Amino acid sequence: MAQISLQTIHDTTQAALMAHGADAFPAAEVARAVAAAEAVGNKICGLYYVESYCQQLRSGRVKGDVIPTVDTPRPAVVQVDAGFGFAQPAFAYGLPIALDAARQSGVATLAVCHAHTCTSLGYFTEQIARAGFIGMGFTNASPIVAAPGGKTRVIGTNPIAFSVPDGQGGIAMQFDQSTTTVALGKITMAKAAGQSIPEGWALDADGNPTTDPEAAIKGSLISTGGYKGWGFGLMAEVLAAGLTSSVLSRDVKPLKAPEGAPHDLGQFYLVIDPSTAGDFAEKLAALTEAVGQDDGARMPGQGKVKADPVAVEDSVWASIEALAKG
Repeated sequence: MAQISLQTIHDTTQAALMAHGADAFPAAEVARAVAAAEAVGNKICGLYYVESYCQQLRSGRVKGDVIPTVDTPRPAVVQVDAGFGFAQPAFAYGLPIALDAARQSGVATLAVCHAHTCTSLGYFTEQIARAGFIGMGFTNASPIVAAPGGKTRVIGTNPIAFSVPDGQGGIAMQFDQSTTTVALGKITMAKAAGQSIPEGWALDADGNPTTDPEAAIKGSLISTGGYKGWGFGLMAEVLAAGLTSSVLSRDVKPLKAPEGAPHDLGQFYLVIDPSTAGDFAEKLAALTEAVGQDDGARMPGQGKVKADPVAVEDSVWASIEALAKG
């Protein structure tokens, strides 16, 4: 294992993306997200994706030189067209405008349209919360989830993220989770490692429970809590596709395929100003105290320690360095 600083991860990732066709700003924004994921041990959304990014830049599946365009059709509605480029720079273009709209109106929406996968949705809602606002985000993905009782894949893992500010520039509460029992990346990583998966994660193509990751990938994932998780997944689908003019999950091709049509995914965010309620800080403090009154209990997202440097497998880091050389 190599011990790599977050700055080195950022710089090398940015160099790799630029070597494969990305401009400096989008490459830097994606690299910042990669480093942030590695800092909290979120390997699925970190360096794990960099090779795919580079391949898709070369093939044109993601555009690395596009300049996002921002539109405000109504005072509290912000829309950013990512132009089939990365989600991270598109969000960066829209966030300041959405924050200002929320200051003026109390609530604003931010829609990122026609984008590449955003990987960690909580990375974005955390930025909203660190600016002092409540952030809720939704996105969709390639189809891997069937309706309860069915076997035809209709929606993606369709994550939902929620971040709450602590009033001091930090995070009081955060969760970022797929609406399935487990993220698809954990199953693909299990397959790559030759490991089985726990029963209850997935069904095979015939709709039967399976512990074989390959059968799971050919089948479907199980929604968290059955019908309850399925409902949340559909809600994310309606917002992420329906309010961004992006594609439904059923039309998204495999996210890591080197070639093919652009992802054309949408991400939809609610930005809420908590200062509209005069006693928000007091209520949040009381809730935090109630949650933490038992040993080992805490608000979601608390207790995370960001590592710097982080441990990276030698083979993975060698691959990233090679990509940075073009």
